[in-house]
Amino acid sequence: MPLDILITVAVSSFIQSMFGVGVLLFGTPLLMLQGYDFFQAVIVLLPISLLINLSQIAKDHKSVDIAFYKKIIVYTIPFIVIFLAVLNEIKINIGLLISVLLLFVAAKDFSDRVNNFVNLVVRHVRSYFILMGIVHGLTNLGGPLLTVAVHSKGYEKRTTRATVAASYATFATFQIVTLFFSNFDLNIKLSTIALSMSVGLTMFIVTEKIVYANIDAESYRRLFAAFIFLSGALLFVKSV
Repeated sequence: MPLDILITVAVSSFIQSMFGVGVLLFGTPLLMLQGYDFFQAVIVLLPISLLINLSQIAKDHKSVDIAFYKKIIVYTIPFIVIFLAVLNEIKINIGLLISVLLLFVAAKDFSDRVNNFVNLVVRHVRSYFILMGIVHGLTNLGGPLLTVAVHSKGYEKRTTRATVAASYATFATFQIVTLFFSNFDLNIKLSTIALSMSVGLTMFIVTEKIVYANIDAESYRRLFAAFIFLSGALLFVKSV
């Protein structure tokens, strides 16, 4: 496996093992910066993302917010499929807008005004979830919008990660199916994909036992807010 892919997979898998998203959010731009095109990055990262999420769901499936997940199925998934299928026809960069929203969300616990603004944004459930699907289909950046919606709920630690994981796993499943039926050109060796999945699963097991299990709920909430802030900052830098 190329070293650049190995490092990218290891780092982004650690993040996703903690928060339920990260492989696509960080892995996609990192691989593209290293010379891989969007579809090469996606075909390497999607199976890893799905594998880690399924492992998280298997452990905490009873903690998933089913009502939230149903909204993902109804409002978000159809637009992921549609806009991923027409991706080659549409060129759009909305990373700057998403980054600003993420920075606001990261600050919500420190300002009542910011908290009210975030709650206003996610209050329009149908429009917000449709936007999430469009963004993820076009850019693979639906993860930040998903974390915004989940963070605004104030869930406890396991419900936060399990709900994000279930939603994100569904994103990945429909993306894989869409790509399969789109007759895209697979320009990555299957051995590279298989080894990447092995690295991702190993990172999940190590992170789960050594890091995640030893973090209390309050520390996790703060780390999750820091993760959202970091996501927003990186997207902002990349977009300007």
